[in-house]
Amino acid sequence: MIEIQNLHFHYGKNHVFKGVSTTLAPGHIYGILGKNGTGKSTLLYAIAGLLYPKAGSIQVNGFVPGRREPGFLEDIFMVPEEFHLPNISISDFVKYHSPFYPNFDRQAFYDFVESFDIPPDSLLQGMSYGQKKKVFISFGVASNVSVLLMDEPSNGLDIISKGQLRKVIAGAATASRTILISSHQVQDLENLIDEVLILNDTEILIKESLDAVARKLSFKISFDPDDLKDALFSESILRGNTIVALNTEATESNVDLELLYKAAMAEPKKLKSILHSPTEI
Repeated sequence: MIEIQNLHFHYGKNHVFKGVSTTLAPGHIYGILGKNGTGKSTLLYAIAGLLYPKAGSIQVNGFVPGRREPGFLEDIFMVPEEFHLPNISISDFVKYHSPFYPNFDRQAFYDFVESFDIPPDSLLQGMSYGQKKKVFISFGVASNVSVLLMDEPSNGLDIISKGQLRKVIAGAATASRTILISSHQVQDLENLIDEVLILNDTEILIKESLDAVARKLSFKISFDPDDLKDALFSESILRGNTIVALNTEATESNVDLELLYKAAMAEPKKLKSILHSPTEI
């Protein structure tokens, strides 16, 4: 369980969070969306104990992250966007680092590496950035920690690898694990996350399950100009429009994360009011 209370954070005069409070529960894969500079990475680093709140508090499974206690460190893993791996073999990397994670699954790690088509006897420094990221992600998932943080994990991966990444992360989801993924590549999170956090203007603008979003909003392609009258957000396509509207007829539609994000950026107050209102519209 991750509990954030009245979080404030700033870099000099640049305020990133002002009074943010939320709870992130086990059993969910959270997708964190937002413009550059809205705090996606900052939030992950603060949860990991690598940045310290200016005010407010964060607790992760009862630990204060900034204290970096052994019980905290052995049960959390972060895959940052940029990282350095030593000039050793994959097997030596596992040998030297896995003892820090009591629940590390060695077989699962090598299964993940194989699924990414990486020879298990490779030297890390001889790999491309994308290959190193696949190894690091595989290690993080195989660590079986209860909190897994991933900052832009799909950066540097090709289309096939992104699909495999989604399978690996989806397979890692358990009732006792909390997974947070930040990304500016919204499409990479579709069919993976079950809750979305959209950051904007020093706050968490939206925090909702995709099921709740689907109950309140509809996402569709329309070729009828009359549908634009009731649209909360629309975007023109060839001979028609993609539309976000109130789900007044309780119809089922898949949440289009990219459209949801664009609608939230275009009409932040309106979307926040709708999604934070009771389920019945």
